[in-house]
Formats: sequence, structure tokens, C-alpha cells
Amino acid sequence: MSQNFKSIIINEKNGKIDIDIKKRSLDKLPQGELLIKVEYSSLNYKDALSASGVKGVTKNYPHTPGIDAAGVVIKSISNTFPIGTRVIVTGFDLGMNTSGGFSEYIRVPSQWAIKCPTTLTTKKAMMIGTAGLTAGLSVNAMTKTIDLENSEVIISGATGGVGSIGVNLLSKLGANVTAITSKIKKEKSLLDLGASKVIDKNNFLDSTKLPLNKGIYNAALDVVGGNILTSIIASMKYGGVIATTGNACSPIFETTVFPFILRANSLIGIDSANCSIEMRKNIWENFASEWKLNFPNAMQKTVNLENMIPEIQKILKGQQIGRVLLEL
Repeated sequence: MSQNFKSIIINEKNGKIDIDIKKRSLDKLPQGELLIKVEYSSLNYKDALSASGVKGVTKNYPHTPGIDAAGVVIKSISNTFPIGTRVIVTGFDLGMNTSGGFSEYIRVPSQWAIKCPTTLTTKKAMMIGTAGLTAGLSVNAMTKTIDLENSEVIISGATGGVGSIGVNLLSKLGANVTAITSKIKKEKSLLDLGASKVIDKNNFLDSTKLPLNKGIYNAALDVVGGNILTSIIASMKYGGVIATTGNACSPIFETTVFPFILRANSLIGIDSANCSIEMRKNIWENFASEWKLNFPNAMQKTVNLENMIPEIQKILKGQQIGRVLLEL
């Protein structure tokens, strides 16, 4: 096939990063068993890092970011995914050093794909995306330790992708959710998502200065790391579980052994990029059934390739709210 298609292309020249939309040929895509016509993708913080030339994410340019994609298989040498199969691809190396979902087509190994559940459209799947998969893995980890019904759960970075889906999902599962945000003007949006309480980030930090504060929360979903994670750990009840998923604030945090040896707290790292296909299938089936989200329209938007470029800049500046979908 020599068909041309459009992609967002990131290029590096003399240490400077250039971002543009360009036409490509299918024969320039990497090798893989599945050629997929992408219908939707979604914007994640890692995509913005890739588009900014962060070498820890993407080493080789020119490059197309987009760690999420959902669409239809149009060419296959896999018996598992015949032509016409609707699929979801998230994580692994997609959008990092393998041409990603900000493109009308992708070609990937069949081991990276799962079938899109029948009750989810590809658009709905990308509203969930890696952000939802990360939140879902966090919830799955919590339920191995505590009963979420009527539990007290705190979520940092609550207006972002992982945080906002976490608020929506955990409230649906019966938890009383406290949302931490630096965007206190979005308090109503967080309450609409299902939060029981919204706390300004600085007020939360001011109220949690000790290695062990009053134990308030049974579980936590931390997206940002840094001093927020330090304060969350110090505020857990006995037997509490903290799922940590990101480092938007800082990868470095300080704590003591006391929350762990005196309160039997657990700190669990969540990785959605390389988790097993079986785990992915379980989480996606949950989102298609008992975890079905009721995500407000005010917390999601859909853009085309041209309008995705300014959205990348917004998420880097901490100005992004909720979920941004890319329609192709």
C-alpha cells in the first residue's frame, strides 16, 4: 500500500522541537501484524512530553506521539484480529518510539491490541484511554485491600485525565471522594464528577505538616507525586492503601517509615504501559459493564489534528481539564 495519510509529526533540528501536520505513506509505518485505521485517540501528559523532546519518553525523531488509539483493523496477518475488528491499543511503545495514535493510521504488533468491548464505541474507549486504564488499575489494587463502599478516598490532580476519571469511578463505586486540585475554580466540575469534597492543593499541604497526621483516608489515588504524595501518606487511616501513578509535581517525595509500620499502610505503584493483556482485558470489560462512567460533557472535548497541537501546549502548562479526544 502506498496510500497517503495525515499525522502529527514532531521533528528535532539543532536542539529545537518542531511540531506540524504532514502527509505520510503507509509503507513508512513500522512493522507489525495489524494495520489499523484510527478513529479516535486521546491526549495524555506523556504525549506532551514526547512532543516536547523529552528523551526519557522519545529518543528518535521525526516521530508521531499518541500512546492511545482505537479504530478498525484494515489489514491483518493475525487470526485473533481479522479485518474489520474494532480494537484498542494503549501503552507498550505506542507513541513513544513507535509511531503513535495522533495519526490516521498505525501499524502495531498484534500483542499490543485488545478487542474493543461490544458495548463501547471507539470514541467512548478513548474517553477512557490510558487515563482510565491507569485509574482502573488503581481501583483494582485498592479493592484487594479495602471495601470501597462508604470508604474515604482522596485523589490528587483531580482535574486531570487520571484524576477526573478516578473521581467519577470511585464515587460510582460508593466511595466518599475528596478531590485535591490547584484549580479551585473548577470545584463545581469536580462535584459534578462525583466528588464529595474539593480541597485546594495549598490548603491541603498547609494542614498536613507532620510525618503522621490525623488518619482520615482509607485509600488514595495520587497522580502528581512530590510533596502532595508526602502529605497523603501522612493522612491515611490504619490499613490504608495509596496507589501512585505519576510525577507531574515531582518524582521525589519524602516520608518516614511510621505510616507503614505504625498504620500498616501500603504504597502501590501503578503502571498501565506494560501491564499484561489479561489485566487490560479485565479492566476494559469492567468499564464496559459495572464501571460504566457517567462523565460530564463539560469535562471532555473532541478536536481534530489541527486543534490538537494547541491542546498539547495547554497540558504542558497545567491548563488542561478532563479529557481531550482526537477524532480522525
